[in-house]
Amino acid sequence: MLDTTIKNQLQAYLTRLVQPIELVASLDDSTKAQEIRGLLHDIAALSEKVSVREDGNNARRPSFGIARRGEVPRIHFAGIPMGHEFTSLVLALLQTGGHPPKLDAEVIEQLKAIEGKFSFETFISLSCHNCPDVVQALNTMVVLNPAFEATMIDGGMFQKEVEERQIMGVPAIYLNGELFGQGRMSAEEILAKLDTGATAREAAKIGAKDAFDVLVVGGGPAGAAAAIYAARKGIRTGVVAERFGGQVLDTLGIENFISVKETEGPKLAMALEQHVREYPVDIMNLQRAEALQAGADGGPLEVRLQSGAVLKSKTVILATGARWREMNVPGEAEYRTRGVAYCPHCDGPLFKGKRVAVIGGGNSGVEAAIDLAGIVAHVTLIEFMDELRADAVLQKKLYSLPNVTVIKGAQTTEVTGDGQKVNALLYKDRASGEAHRLELEGIFVQIGLLPNTDWLKGTLELSKHGEIVIDAKGQTSLPGVFAAGDCTTVPYKQIIIAMGEGAKASLSAFDHLIRSSAPL
Repeated sequence: MLDTTIKNQLQAYLTRLVQPIELVASLDDSTKAQEIRGLLHDIAALSEKVSVREDGNNARRPSFGIARRGEVPRIHFAGIPMGHEFTSLVLALLQTGGHPPKLDAEVIEQLKAIEGKFSFETFISLSCHNCPDVVQALNTMVVLNPAFEATMIDGGMFQKEVEERQIMGVPAIYLNGELFGQGRMSAEEILAKLDTGATAREAAKIGAKDAFDVLVVGGGPAGAAAAIYAARKGIRTGVVAERFGGQVLDTLGIENFISVKETEGPKLAMALEQHVREYPVDIMNLQRAEALQAGADGGPLEVRLQSGAVLKSKTVILATGARWREMNVPGEAEYRTRGVAYCPHCDGPLFKGKRVAVIGGGNSGVEAAIDLAGIVAHVTLIEFMDELRADAVLQKKLYSLPNVTVIKGAQTTEVTGDGQKVNALLYKDRASGEAHRLELEGIFVQIGLLPNTDWLKGTLELSKHGEIVIDAKGQTSLPGVFAAGDCTTVPYKQIIIAMGEGAKASLSAFDHLIRSSAPL
């Protein structure tokens, strides 16, 4: 089942086992069951601390569980955890065998204190890059608290269950038989949803913090860069983020990050957080900012969070990023990152030789279509209005391309797929009402970005598009408040540009501090 290279790597990992573990198989007569049997025996042959039993009584067959020797398994794999999920298997083996999980001490303490009965089922696809995060988070929770049980279910193997539950997107997470969540979730996010008292406790703890020298609002590339540059100046630095990593977490392939030939969004987001944590930065994750105001009597600026907590800081750097404007049609959410994409620069090369559509006839849409035409087999650009809105020079270039079709006066009505990936886009002619189906493999939505700045209206100057207006140094219209990245008026929304803007805003904030009367 496993090739020699993987066996050698896995054998090295298994030397970290502290306690003996058992792989408990629940098999049937299927071909997949034979593959699972082969996988389990391959693993057991690599360490004397691993043994296999085939007397499991799990009703979902074929499957297997992992437990310390003599205990009943609470981590289950209903499927063959290869591809993206192989790491989930390795971590489950190690952590069940006593290797400590990588979680913050506070999170571990919170997890161990939860009481109840939590049986999780996560439906996954082996090609899904978001699914392993959920599977690994839940498995870690099982290891740390006996109240938890977790099962990974390969939707391709258990299609009847998928159809019965009408699952159209993965990861789909069920708790005690009821839908709990969809999409990427970290252990912290799962805990926040389970522990209803956690919000109030965290708010009280945050509200008691001393004022920062620099408070960064946002944990994407711009926010991470700003935090690192501030911390390196030796000043008190904090980061408050709704989701550390930001929009990068939802980006599959990244091939234009200079000096890194290729990577994936989740990997880059993890690297950003690890880099920030190398410095004494106070990271407050899963916190949404809802108001910014100047301090009373010339005191520190104040940022109020949705939880009710208020943070104070001498300077603030806003790096809240932006989100893609969505079509809001059936199927869009279900097939996001499985054919529905929003960044042609990042994800375009993944569709080499395939048929794609671009939604939107403005400059961004036409530019996307031109870029994609050099990569994919065919591009169909769909514009809602009767004429394209892009600059004339862009339209001239677009119409010169042999593998581009332009459809105007068309309203997108639905995205369809086969349960795993997009296979078509449905639209109707706005003049005649006639419905059409366009067979394709990818859809790039280019109807604009929405900056995450709604909470700042009336506080500082925003552009007509809702972007924070900044000067060459990243200064906003509110003294002591700087901004960086996709939430600002800076052109070209790119990861590498956001990082540079974050560094610049941080340096500007430091310059403001040393020139002001407030002591550092």
